[in-house]
Amino acid sequence: MKGLLGRKLGMTQVFTTDGTLIPVTVVEVSPNVVLQKKTVETDGYEALQLGIEDVKESRANKAVIGHAAKANTSAKKYVREIAGNEMLTFEVGQEIKADLFTVGEMVDVTGTSKGHGFTGSIKRHNHKLGPASHGSGHHRHRGSLATIGRNNGVIDKGTKMAGQYGVDTTTNQNLEIIKVDAEKNYVLIKGNVPGPKKGLVVIKSTVKRVASKPGVELVDYSAATKESE
Repeated sequence: MKGLLGRKLGMTQVFTTDGTLIPVTVVEVSPNVVLQKKTVETDGYEALQLGIEDVKESRANKAVIGHAAKANTSAKKYVREIAGNEMLTFEVGQEIKADLFTVGEMVDVTGTSKGHGFTGSIKRHNHKLGPASHGSGHHRHRGSLATIGRNNGVIDKGTKMAGQYGVDTTTNQNLEIIKVDAEKNYVLIKGNVPGPKKGLVVIKSTVKRVASKPGVELVDYSAATKESE
């Protein structure tokens, strides 16, 4: 399995040469530094530890600074592991860029969903609305919690109620890579990915059956801009 860390920048749209509009999410993929290689012999499993975005030494402890120093780099703000042996060809200290993935590859993107604060059960669990007529007094409340005395009136654990909504680790699967630009450090992914703008995301090879599709050809506006100049 291949994987990279990046930041979600937002959504836009691109056009193919045949006029098809494709909604895409722009993900900034700054060079990922290999901090550690984990193997079965040393750790009991195979994985590659990646880090992005430098942190001041004053904001990191000695353990983190020393760990990063082994890779000849500074402490990183975000550190994640990509499991599997597909990326073990990379060495500690090496940088991995956006061109690890190619156009047409299918990926799974994991991020932290947007937070919605304390919300009612209508929004949080999609419960049915109460009667809308005047005098009802039960428009957006949760339904009855009565248990008819079968368990001494104890409310069952896990009963759907109002509460904290969002800020969950979420994965959108089977998304297509539309464009990769290793020079400008970004990737265009078809559709939406979890999280707010500037949120951390992890792009991995999909676990679904179809690993790739034929790449699409996008309209190149740079040539038209040069001609107009």
